[in-house]
Parts: sequence; C-alpha cells; structure tokens
Amino acid sequence: MRGVEALAFLATVGAAYGQSTVGFGPYFSLGPTQSWIREANTTLVLPEAPSPQKDRLALWPGMGTSGGDLIQALAVSFSDPNANCGASAGQWCTWASTLEGTQLGGKEVPASAGDRITMHYKYNDSTSKYDQTVSINGEVVSTLSTSSGQAQGWGTAVECQDDACQSTTAAHEYLDTTIILNAADTSFGDTLSINEATSSGLKTTDDGTTWEVSTIKIESHTYDL
Repeated sequence: MRGVEALAFLATVGAAYGQSTVGFGPYFSLGPTQSWIREANTTLVLPEAPSPQKDRLALWPGMGTSGGDLIQALAVSFSDPNANCGASAGQWCTWASTLEGTQLGGKEVPASAGDRITMHYKYNDSTSKYDQTVSINGEVVSTLSTSSGQAQGWGTAVECQDDACQSTTAAHEYLDTTIILNAADTSFGDTLSINEATSSGLKTTDDGTTWEVSTIKIESHTYDL
C-alpha cells in the first residue's frame, strides 16, 4: 500500500462498515514487502477525543494481508461511548479487531487521552493465525486471533465515518514501532509513504529483517466531507 493506492484500499474498508460517508486523513504507510510481516508492535498515545464526539472517528495501525483481510486494532471515538464500551464522555473505546468482510473483534474497553495503547500483532506458526494483543499502559485488555494469510504492509490511519467527517482529529503519536519480516527485504524502507506526518526515521538493525521507528507524529486534521 502506497500513497493514493493505500487510501483507495482503505476506502473499501469503510464501505464494509456500511457507512454512507467515509474519509481518511494523515498516514504513515509501509509496503508491500517482498517478504511478509511476521510481527508488528507499536504504541499509540491517545490524544483528546474530538469535541463534540460524533460517530465515529477511528485511529488504527493496520496490516493488509494476502487473504484480503485488514488486521487493525482500533481506538474509536463514538458519539455515545457509553453505549459502545461503557466509556464516559470524552473517552475512547479500544479493542483488537480484524476486518474479514465483516468486522471481528475482541473485548471493547474504555481508554482516556494520554493512555498508551500498545497494539501487537504476531504470526503464530502453530495455528497459522495472527494473534493480536491490545494493552493499555502495559495491561492486556483485548485479544483476537484470525486466519488472515500473510501481512504484506503496515500503516497508520485516521478514519472518519458519517458525522465524524465534520470534525477535527487532534495531533497524536506512535512510539517504539517495530516491524519484523519473515526474511530480509532491504527495499522495504523504500516503500514508505507519509501524509501529514513526520517521524524520527525508519531504520533496520539487521540488514532488512527488523525495521524500527522510534516516533511517528501524526498531525491534526480537519475533515469537511
């Protein structure tokens, strides 16, 4: 997934939710790789939720797969967060999730601005599934395992749906991002595409198998769709 092609792919994701309006903002995107992604880990520092909260504004790091799935742990601001995950006004709902035509998900839990949401995806050789773990400030809160083929790319997204496409997403950041490929791909870094974002720089520590970026800063974005 790169640039406009990545957004075109992501647009089909919103359609799967059955929403009438879907939009995408800033992103940091890598792939496809000549290998496949065995493991990915990142920590999202939650910003303030949009005010007022409208349905629905989602922050997520995702992996598109050879099986046509989208592995995407979510942090979502809903117009009624209490009805969705028992959250209070101003909070987010977060959970492990995979889009396989329909949305599959683990337990949904409340999270607040400033919380550190670690989203970990790892291929399980014994089951041929990707195991997802979502943690808040170091405590595991949601898990999910899905048969999804092999991940081809990794990227962040800021997604609005319906009324949230008339709102502003606050600037936020991802910390300590690590992507581990099944085999070395020295060209993986050349696939990087960035929109309304900056980073500390993508690096490989072992000639193309492990890729790391300490900080990804996503800019504030105002939708008008």
